[in-house]
Amino acid sequence: MVKTAKRLESIELSQVRKMFEVCDENVINLGIGEPDFDIPENVKIAINDALDDGFTHYTSNKGFLELREEISKKLKTENRLEIDPESVMVTVGASEALYICAQGLFEKGDDVLIPDPGFLSYAECVKLSEANPISVEAKFENGYKIKFEDVEEKISSNTKAFIMNSPSNPTGAVMDKEDIKAIADLATDHDFMIISDEIYEKIIYDVKHYSPAEFSDNVIVINGFSKTYAMTGLRIAYLAGQNDIIEELLKIHQYNTACASSISQVAGYEALRGPQEYVKNMVQEFKRRRNLISKRLDEIGLQCNKLDGAFYTFPKVGNASEYVQKALDVGVVTVPGIGFGKYSANNVRMSYATSYEEIEEAMNLLETIKL
Repeated sequence: MVKTAKRLESIELSQVRKMFEVCDENVINLGIGEPDFDIPENVKIAINDALDDGFTHYTSNKGFLELREEISKKLKTENRLEIDPESVMVTVGASEALYICAQGLFEKGDDVLIPDPGFLSYAECVKLSEANPISVEAKFENGYKIKFEDVEEKISSNTKAFIMNSPSNPTGAVMDKEDIKAIADLATDHDFMIISDEIYEKIIYDVKHYSPAEFSDNVIVINGFSKTYAMTGLRIAYLAGQNDIIEELLKIHQYNTACASSISQVAGYEALRGPQEYVKNMVQEFKRRRNLISKRLDEIGLQCNKLDGAFYTFPKVGNASEYVQKALDVGVVTVPGIGFGKYSANNVRMSYATSYEEIEEAMNLLETIKL
């Protein structure tokens, strides 16, 4: 019998997707990280116009030039980054961008620092590249923010990269500017790469987002449209960085997907060019939901950090496996924290990307659980 590759033996399917599969219409899903908003109206019109115009063929591997020009403008205007369009690659979601970086930068035996708790794809992509994921604990007492010293103490001669994520999935933490700059300086001094996952950049409350690429050339920025414009199913994102590295990473993209969907690229182009009131309104609603879930979790007695960004909360619940089952029994889907790292066995992730009314009902149901 033909066997699959040995490297797959250590790879786990996503805990989020496992919980997604158990959902039915009778439960409230606080498990999935997907905005419950429709895409902007101007983006819908642009998609329909592109279909009518027959824009359904291959684009250049990096993505069509006008989109990359808009991304370059966005990076300059909003993030103070001088990255030209030739140093931008449009990808099939941020997931492909991450996978491209792992396959193109890491070699067998390399150490790659990852936030813990952190997005569940980080460790698995590192392992698929046959490198070693090294946990950097984001401590509860620091509000789950990665601190400069947390990274510094894990650096060795074998360190190839650090995957940074701010705002964070699953914790909602936003890193402080001084730590981002200090870690960027570490990357320069120790010659490792920062892969900066900034997909939640715009979903941020009362604080400011900073990219490490503002402080070091040793950074690849991953960003996209799924969260900011509720375009999850269109699978459209990008990575940007030093041109010579992007040209090498293009080899993986070319033989993996050739190019991102032409129609999705049109959607991304229109999203950047069009009015941004949609984003402001969505973030205001997320902030309203954040305030609700924070207040109710506190009343229920579940410990939670301050939620500065994204749309997740990561409370401590005791035994997470038991809690997830009890929550499911009362009709609420949550995700066990262990899927996000070895330091999270007592946490669960809850998403407040569902409606205000469903969050209210979910909190009422969770209040009935005896801890």
